[in-house]
Amino acid sequence: MARWRPLAEDLDPQVKEFTTQLRRQVERSGLSVSALADATGYSRTSWERYLNGRLLPPRHAVVALADVTGAEPGHLTTMWELTERAWSRSEGRRDITMEAAAVAEARAALGEFGPPPQLADEPRPATTGRRRRGPLLVLGAAVVVLGALAVVLLPFPGIGHHTEIAGPSPSSPASSASPSAPAQHALGVTPGGVKCTGAGCAGKDPEAMGCGGDNATTAAATWVGGSYVEMRYSDVCDAVWARISAAASGDRVSVVTARRTQQSRIGNDAATYTPMLAVTAPGQGKACAVLSGGVKGCTAPGATTSPR
Repeated sequence: MARWRPLAEDLDPQVKEFTTQLRRQVERSGLSVSALADATGYSRTSWERYLNGRLLPPRHAVVALADVTGAEPGHLTTMWELTERAWSRSEGRRDITMEAAAVAEARAALGEFGPPPQLADEPRPATTGRRRRGPLLVLGAAVVVLGALAVVLLPFPGIGHHTEIAGPSPSSPASSASPSAPAQHALGVTPGGVKCTGAGCAGKDPEAMGCGGDNATTAAATWVGGSYVEMRYSDVCDAVWARISAAASGDRVSVVTARRTQQSRIGNDAATYTPMLAVTAPGQGKACAVLSGGVKGCTAPGATTSPR
């Protein structure tokens, strides 16, 4: 039986359940991680990350595992879809937690520099010297506080002009339930966890910017050789990107619009995705792949092909 490392305690319960199920399937099959890598086309390093909960496997990797272990693919892919959503939510919570910690530290720093206490037996009328010292003390405390804020906040790149906190705008009526991400987007409000829109997303990582997971769909997909190529579209981010799975080292994937292209190359893993390009509709982009063996292909607008 395979020996697994303990899963991280702070791992999302859905991610933990899914990872545990993958481990069980591998154990029942009797395959080692190396044999699993050989049988599925995904590297040993990738499977070690997948089976230790450090990285969510692509859907095609889950289907490949089901094929080689004799598991029911429909069950595993359904779990994968739920886990992908949980993974995206977990990433969003992690960003918010880091920002909250920074704010808490800043507030603590502010609290350390309150006004000096007035002694009970100190005479109320102040001398000329004390009148001068009061403003200097306030100014000195303000300088120290600003310095503390800079030290606390600067190490956190998530706190900046790209970060937007979702919530009702001052002119909108309050509601008892938060609207869905598409509904917030339709009202002109950036959904929670989404850190860019339109041109502001160009060249950025869709997962890091909160554009993936529940905020994205596969607008078009095709098979290029033995690799599965998808064009992913996020309505709330007004952006597209390309994703490839079941690929080999040296394969390239790109997302193309009328004026721009973003590209990524496969390294040790069998799946990757490109940075984003800004669009106003999914039909403005396409995903293309050039395999190391010379095979080429692109998605057609609106045409989708399911993973094998």
